[in-house]
Amino acid sequence: MSQTILVAEDQQPIRSLIEFKLRNSGYTVICVEDGQAALQKARDLRPDLILLDVMMPLMTGFEVLGALKQDQATRTIPILIVTAQSQEDEVLKGLALGADDYITKPFSPNELAARVKTVLLRRSRR
Repeated sequence: MSQTILVAEDQQPIRSLIEFKLRNSGYTVICVEDGQAALQKARDLRPDLILLDVMMPLMTGFEVLGALKQDQATRTIPILIVTAQSQEDEVLKGLALGADDYITKPFSPNELAARVKTVLLRRSRR
């Protein structure tokens, strides 16, 4: 059975690129465009992994991350931050809130797929 990845990204070209790369890597991909939709889908679907942009409408990725990690039902879902926010304090904030990894835009689709695979492998070994 294919692993399910929730992608929360408000920019359509980046969302499409991520979706294309992950589908071609064998994953089931569900995409949303804003933070509130990401939080709701994560609670409804409980995906195997969430890719989360920081700067999104309605709720930031950091707000979504915090809410997911405080919820007993979603706190163990691994989260990979994918954002243009590359300042050290932003990276540290994401990791302190519970993100499993942090990748900055622009990114290599191959590197993204490798990081997704690594985070999912790490999760399966728990």
